[in-house]
Parts: sequence; structure tokens; C-alpha cells
Amino acid sequence: MTNNSTRRRFLKTAGVAGVAALAGCGGGDGGDGGDGGDGGDGGMTETEGDGGDGGMTETETEAEVDTRLSWHAGGTGGTYFPLSNEFKTIVEENTDFTLNVQSTGASVENVGSLASGNADFALIQNDIASFAKNGTGIDAFQDNAIENLRGVATLYPETITVVTLADTDITSLSDLSGATINTGDLGSGTQVNANQILEAVGITDFTEQNASFSQAADQLRNGDIDAAFVVGGWPVGAIEDLANTNDLVIVPIEGDNREAVKDAASWFADDTIPAGTYTGVDQATETVAVQAMIATNAEQPDTTVESVTAAIFDNVDDLSIKTDFISKESAQDGMSIELHPGAAAYFDA
Repeated sequence: MTNNSTRRRFLKTAGVAGVAALAGCGGGDGGDGGDGGDGGDGGMTETEGDGGDGGMTETETEAEVDTRLSWHAGGTGGTYFPLSNEFKTIVEENTDFTLNVQSTGASVENVGSLASGNADFALIQNDIASFAKNGTGIDAFQDNAIENLRGVATLYPETITVVTLADTDITSLSDLSGATINTGDLGSGTQVNANQILEAVGITDFTEQNASFSQAADQLRNGDIDAAFVVGGWPVGAIEDLANTNDLVIVPIEGDNREAVKDAASWFADDTIPAGTYTGVDQATETVAVQAMIATNAEQPDTTVESVTAAIFDNVDDLSIKTDFISKESAQDGMSIELHPGAAAYFDA
């Protein structure tokens, strides 16, 4: 369990230690999920490969290593990880590259991995990307701009979902005062968004816990927390699983509260979770969203980035996740940082 002062000390320490510390949260393999529907159970699965960053074996040639790319996603309980594996299939079927998809703590950690070169590509939130590139917004990046961060494409809205169980009697954001709330993994985009929202609506008296989406679902089941923030494209797997065994309430962010949130942070946009998205939740729920995006670093060759970008956006019909949102036509909507020249070459063609 952590309180607000502990959270601030963590983020301040991360900023002082630099981006290497952020990347070191998982480096490549670890970390529970944070944002983007990317909460999960960190660590590689059997299908992810065996590292990708760890030097050549005796049988590997330099050319083989050059075609291996490290792609950092999020945790296994949400959207980033399965979507990244669909990208892996598409890229490997349409280029000479292989992708090593790794589960991580998501946006903030992934920025550190891109900055240090531990990741070649990663999924992050557009607000976190802006903070990182401009050295502002959160303590982790304050006066510590990530100069080599580059954008590739935006993907889909990452919906802010505030979830609780029916027996907590929490039905509005104001009911969160005095509650025990899981705001997402320490340093994750989810934690950043959760605290931005709570501050914007004047909720300061709460006990903060930090864990992945999958762990938060267990905490709700066990009565260890009252509510959890989840950031990701609906439906989020961990919430779906929880809804199959418990009576859920999705707490709306609506009316004056929604306006306060948008006034406090310009990257939040109106969003709605459709009725029936989760078992037992039969009414649409108003909320806000940020945007998921693919990012890379300035050191990636233009031809590499162009090839990977083309493979994905020339074959979006092969995707099964977020298909209503991901397209070449919308891939620069909400782009919050400088575009990599390789991506620009594709989209400008």
C-alpha cells in the first residue's frame, strides 16, 4: 500500500535517477501492467521469445540480429499485450523482421526503455509521450526531457474505466472520498491519469494502492480495495473476467466532473463505454479517454520504421482487436510528439 506522498517520492526519485531507472523497472521482461488496458502479470510468456536484447549466440549472424526488434507492450491482462502480438504476426508475415513482444509496466516504463535503447518500438499513451518529450507534466520527466522519443502512429482511445463492485455502494466519483483505490502500477500511465482525475474533481482523502489490472480485479473480489482505475480500450480482459463472477459498477465520469477533468488536462476527451460491454452493465457509461500510440526512438533507421509501419497499416484488415479505430487515415489523430522520418515517409506517400 502507498499513500500520495509515497507516490510523489517514487516519481521524483525516478526523475532524478533518469530514464535508465524507468527502463530498469522491467528492462525488457518484467513489470506488471499499467495503462492502455495493459494491466497484467509481467514477465514473458512462452510465446514471446527469449529476450532479444542479450547478444549473439554462436549460430547467429550479424544480419540475423539486425532483423530482430524488441517491442515493449504492457501487462497481459488488457489490450496492449494481445494487440502487440497481432502486430508481431503481421510484421513477421510481411517483412524480414521478427518482433520480440515483451510484457512491461507500460507507458512510463516503455518510454525509459525506448530512451535507453532496450526497446525498438513500444506502445504508450499520447499524454505520457507529450510529458516525456517536453520534460514536463509529471515528476518522472520534469526537466528531464526524452529528446530521442519519436512517434509512429496513434491507434485507438484508451478509455478511463473506474470499476467497483455493487456492494460498495460507490456510484459516483464523489463516493471515492475516503475509499481505498488501486490507481495502477507505480509510475504507469494509469497511475498518472487516476491521480490527475481525482485531483481535478477534488478527491484528496483516499488510500492509494498500486498493482496491475489483473491484481486489482483480485483485490476487488477479496474486498481489499473499494475501486480501481483501468486505462485501456474496452473491453479490458481483466474487467470482463471480473464481470463474469461479480456484480460490477462502472463509475461514470460525467457532467461537471468530466468538464473539470478536461479543463485540468487537455489530452482527455469525451468517451462512452457502450451498454453491454461488460456482463451486467446494461447502460452506457460516460467517461473520458486518452489515446494509445506506437512510439520508437530517433536511433531507429528510417527504413526499419517505414517497413514496420507499412506492414501494420497496409494490413489492418488482419487485426481482430480495436478494428473500428485503427486505420491509416486516423493514425495521426492526436499525435502528440514529433513523427519519426520513417513513419512520415509512409504516411506522406
